[in-house]
Amino acid sequence: MHAVSPETLKDNVFKLISQDWMLITAGDRTKFNTMTANWAGLGYLWYQPVSFSFVRPQRYTFEFMEKSALYTLSFFPEQYREALSLCGSQSGRDVDKVKASGLTPAFTESGTPYFAEARLVLECRKLYARFLEAPGFLDPTIPADAYPDKDFHRLYIGGIVQCLVE
Repeated sequence: MHAVSPETLKDNVFKLISQDWMLITAGDRTKFNTMTANWAGLGYLWYQPVSFSFVRPQRYTFEFMEKSALYTLSFFPEQYREALSLCGSQSGRDVDKVKASGLTPAFTESGTPYFAEARLVLECRKLYARFLEAPGFLDPTIPADAYPDKDFHRLYIGGIVQCLVE
């Protein structure tokens, strides 16, 4: 993989996130976890390219996101859909997702984990984190539908510090 400027990407970010999915991975070379996600965003904020990632507190990856300053978003070719499904349906507390998925861990120069099979990797540095809250929703159907158990996601805004492509 080689580094490029995020501004040079040609992907449709709506398709990239909602249909292609991604893995959010946090931790270090000794211990990390990953989860599949398709609720996210990419944009420009605070004079820099950023990602918006959402993780529920009951997810094992949440613990790693809270402890890590850096995390990655890895996007894959369609042939890895089954691995992404597994990483989204199994908990890293119970299953060795790396072994079960067949994905190959790799690490950025700073030691942040990602997967060698990815076609695009965004390494992000946490800039902001906050739980979503019911009073913030202007459309009351969203929390009623998406959060019947009141287990609101934590929003992480990450500055994109490195963009790797194959």
